[in-house]
Amino acid sequence: MHVPDGFLDAPTSLATGVVAVGGVALALRGARRELDDRTAPMAGLVATFVFAAQMINFPVGAGTSGHLMGGALAAVLVGPWTAILCMAVVLLVQGLLMADGGITALGTNITLMGLITVGVGWGVFVVLRRVLPSRISMVAPSAAFAAFVSVPIAALVFTGLFAVGGTAPVDLQAVLIAMLGWHTLIGLGEAAVTGLVVGSVVATRPDLVHGARPFVAARDLEIRVPQVVAP
Repeated sequence: MHVPDGFLDAPTSLATGVVAVGGVALALRGARRELDDRTAPMAGLVATFVFAAQMINFPVGAGTSGHLMGGALAAVLVGPWTAILCMAVVLLVQGLLMADGGITALGTNITLMGLITVGVGWGVFVVLRRVLPSRISMVAPSAAFAAFVSVPIAALVFTGLFAVGGTAPVDLQAVLIAMLGWHTLIGLGEAAVTGLVVGSVVATRPDLVHGARPFVAARDLEIRVPQVVAP
C-alpha cells in the first residue's frame, strides 16, 4: 500500500503529512510509558522485522502481490505508541533510501500504514482481550484477527483520500472495489504472519509481549500468592 508521489494532490498530501506529524508527536510522548529495559530492545527488533518482512511480497492472484504492513503486529508486541514510532522509522527509511513510497507521500504512508493499522489493530485487539476468555493462549488469535481487520480498513481510508484528492484518472468505484477486494486477501496473509510471530514470542517469552502483560501479571500473582490451608 505504499502510495507513490503524485498519486494524491498537494493539499491532500499536505493534510496527511500534518496528521502524520501530529500522530508521531503524540507517540513520542506516549512511548515513554511503554518503553523500559525490555521493550526498547524489542522495539528495535520489531522495526527490523517489519522492514524486512515488507520487502517480501506474496501473490494474491491476477498478478497482484501483497506484503506485511505490520502495524497490528508491532502494537501487540511493543504497545501502540511505540509501534507508531517503529512504523514511522521503517517508512521513512524505505521512502528515503529505497524509493518505496514517495517522499511527498510519506505523510500519507505513515498515516495509512502507521497510524491507521496500529490504531485499528490495537483497538480490535483490546476489545477481543476484554470479551474473550482471559487466557494467554488467546493473545495470538486476537492479534491475528486484529491484523486482518486493520488491512482493509487502511485500504478504505486510502479510498477516501483518493476520493478527496486523487489525481489518477480512475473511477472511484473501481478503486474501492479493487482496494477492498485485494486487501481483504492481503489481510489473510497479514493475519497468518501476525498470529505465527506473536504466538511464537508468547510461547517462549510472554513477558516481552506488551499485549500479553495483563495475563502474565495475573499468572505471576496466582503463583506467588500462598495457598492457605484451613487447620
